[in-house]
Amino acid sequence: MVFCERSRHLSQLRAGDPLLILPGPPCDDEPGVWVHLPTGDVIGHLPPEIEVWLAPWMLRGGKASARALKVEGDDVPSWRRLFIEVDLLGS
Repeated sequence: MVFCERSRHLSQLRAGDPLLILPGPPCDDEPGVWVHLPTGDVIGHLPPEIEVWLAPWMLRGGKASARALKVEGDDVPSWRRLFIEVDLLGS
């Protein structure tokens, strides 16, 4: 299973739906930033170019919110199906 049934979860999303943005565990060498449904289900992670600066910022107390802007269907590769907007809320 890729990202805990990401395809099934993506089929439930619509543009405008809220998402959770959470940093990976600080014990990881490169913790990453994970995207979750409000239910907690993981649907993926942010690109490495963003994770490299966002994860440390969030682990220092920064907060972020996100929402789905565009959700594509099964005819698009799963890693390109979801386009999101991330808002930095401060620390």
